[in-house]
Amino acid sequence: MNFTAKLRAALGTESREARERRYLEQSVSMSDLERRQREIDRGLFRKNLNVF
Repeated sequence: MNFTAKLRAALGTESREARERRYLEQSVSMSDLERRQREIDRGLFRKNLNVF
């Protein structure tokens, strides 16, 4: 992890869209990409405000 990535992680400045895009870019096949898209649609990167 380079310095700027560490700084962004520490400050929490990376947007949800950027995290989603980075996650999708790591897919290795079309089926992997589709699975990752479904995970995002189900709220993988959304903050869970429900505590129950």
